[in-house]
Amino acid sequence: MADFIPLSVPNLRGNEQKYMDEAIRDEWVSTAGPYIKKMEEQVAAFAGVQEAVACQSGTAGLHLALMELGVTCEDIVLVPTLTFIATVNPASYIGATPVFMDCDDTLCIDPQKLREYCEQECEMRDGVLYDKQYDKRVRCVVPVHVFGNLADMDAIMEIAETYHLMVLEDACESLGSRFAAGRFAGRHSGTIGDIGVFSFNGNKIITTGGGGMIISRHPEMLAHMRYLSQQAKNDPFRFVHDEVGYNYRMTNIQAALGVAQMEQLPGFVQIKNDNYAAYLQEGVPLWPFREDIQSNRWFYAYLAPDAQARDRLMAELEKRGIQTRPIWQLMHRLKPYAGCKTYRIEKAVWFHDRVVNLPCSTNLTREQIHRVAQAIREIMGE
Repeated sequence: MADFIPLSVPNLRGNEQKYMDEAIRDEWVSTAGPYIKKMEEQVAAFAGVQEAVACQSGTAGLHLALMELGVTCEDIVLVPTLTFIATVNPASYIGATPVFMDCDDTLCIDPQKLREYCEQECEMRDGVLYDKQYDKRVRCVVPVHVFGNLADMDAIMEIAETYHLMVLEDACESLGSRFAAGRFAGRHSGTIGDIGVFSFNGNKIITTGGGGMIISRHPEMLAHMRYLSQQAKNDPFRFVHDEVGYNYRMTNIQAALGVAQMEQLPGFVQIKNDNYAAYLQEGVPLWPFREDIQSNRWFYAYLAPDAQARDRLMAELEKRGIQTRPIWQLMHRLKPYAGCKTYRIEKAVWFHDRVVNLPCSTNLTREQIHRVAQAIREIMGE
């Protein structure tokens, strides 16, 4: 049998071992050490912002961000149903109420339906948007940049400004993606809303094993989130804590891995784009990314005719040693969120039944791409 082709695995061929050995040699392996600051500086410089805050995971970053944006158990958070559950769970940690929105053809949250929800399901009271059914304040919208595509932030920010909503960008999949046109041309994902969060999970474009990074256009918010991420420690010697804090700081040994990964990030983005083009050249009709952005093309989406064909394709590819996955289960169908309010979920259901993610690692070879494409042609009769 031919070698196994994984879906998405890390590429650790740079200075990862060297920097981690240094961290171990110097015995800076926990939540203090020079590599944490260095990685924060690298990510900030890459994204074109003043500073960044390293944390334990993208999920931890989203949790800190929602709290910093003032979301409470009395509030509604608008989230897409087509996303990974880590987007939604932090709202539940706080006790907030998620309302699920549909996607558009980018796979990201649909701004037209977002506006219609605000117009038809809500009302303004003294400058605050309230959901009429729940009689709760709508505090925040969380657009997710799915697979490295970018949500329509021009439209989303206009809606947020109109209805006084906070905007938390879940940019966990889109490090390296930027806008090429429109109001935010030249800006990176995560830099448009009030706060943005990146993830460095093992399957992301760069990895620290786990880990995440928070960026914001509000320096006072970043300072407070950094404080909360380190157990809200006021005096490191006398153990004075003025707030309930969290053990959410990235470790130095993770950051050592991340510094090496950041050195390779521009090359990884280019490889992702080259491999996407190679699939197209092989005749695999991948779902397109927006033309008005420069995307990191983190994940590749092939669309099967229907759910039955999707499942058959994945099963047959597995037999040939090719790993794939379907897109996430829709959030409003999951047991923890089955009773939550949805607003005109239509297109997300269509994509859910069809999307198959294909191998997309940055160490994927052209020979492997050819093998995947040939297998798809044989299975699907293309």
